[in-house]
Amino acid sequence: MRLVHDAAAVRVPATTANMGPGFDSFGMAFRYYDEVTVRAVAGATRVSVEGVGEGRVPTDDRNLVVKALRAGLDAVGAPQAGLEMHCLNRIPHGGGMGSSASAAVSGLLLARGLIDEPEALDDAILFRLATEFEGHPDNVAPAVYGGATVAWTDADGTPHCAPMPVDGNLPVSLLVPPSTTRLSTLEARKVLPDDVPRADALFNTSRAAVLMLALHGRPDLLMAGTEDRLHQEYRRGVLPDSMAVMDSLREQGYPAVISGAGPTVLVLAAVSEQTRFTLERHGWTVLRPGIDLAGARLVEAS
Repeated sequence: MRLVHDAAAVRVPATTANMGPGFDSFGMAFRYYDEVTVRAVAGATRVSVEGVGEGRVPTDDRNLVVKALRAGLDAVGAPQAGLEMHCLNRIPHGGGMGSSASAAVSGLLLARGLIDEPEALDDAILFRLATEFEGHPDNVAPAVYGGATVAWTDADGTPHCAPMPVDGNLPVSLLVPPSTTRLSTLEARKVLPDDVPRADALFNTSRAAVLMLALHGRPDLLMAGTEDRLHQEYRRGVLPDSMAVMDSLREQGYPAVISGAGPTVLVLAAVSEQTRFTLERHGWTVLRPGIDLAGARLVEAS
């Protein structure tokens, strides 16, 4: 395998996971993107970061995008090189919008853009390798394939995913708390019990099935389809503000859930201008990105 291009660029969408009842399995991609450009150079790796993480994330070979790119080259037996990389980051870190999945997918897709046989890093292989980086496939699947997805792993850890039919015109809102409010997935998982009541497991099984119907042209089922008993309530202590916003919205009839491990709140509807104004007055950011149906893509390198 050879490096035949000296530059590549990618655009990778933000994602959500869980969506209420689909704990560790359901995901969705949004039209809100991180963009990364890389050039193969002689000498040491240099990374410039613009936007989220600027001045905080590593700017050398410790950078997650760089690590994923190098893993992709290693996977296909391609040679390594020095890298000059620019990351335009929009996806909040530790916000429940798939930033680490985006970084892993970005690096692997950049590797595809540099090699002479891009099919050696096709979407299926990229999905598997990115899942190894991420540790679970729920955010990786929509980042790679777009739309709404369901993901799972075999007993041996092999990841799989499949598309869920989704109305691409379904309005979505992402309510992002102030940047001082962040929660790692590891911290969010620590508060979850090892066992749950059978009644709660049965409850979520039915609601997950309802959500699948709701996403495909049955918006009248979205409130029932976003109910959850497996993870959100257990996280109330570490996500007090987000849970309070979610509760308030649901009381008003909005299908609101915690996005991934939080603290971002996902609403499968367009929130009102009054709601937006109130949240923004308290330091929240309200995004209305729409659903991305294409997934991660190579774009023209500038």
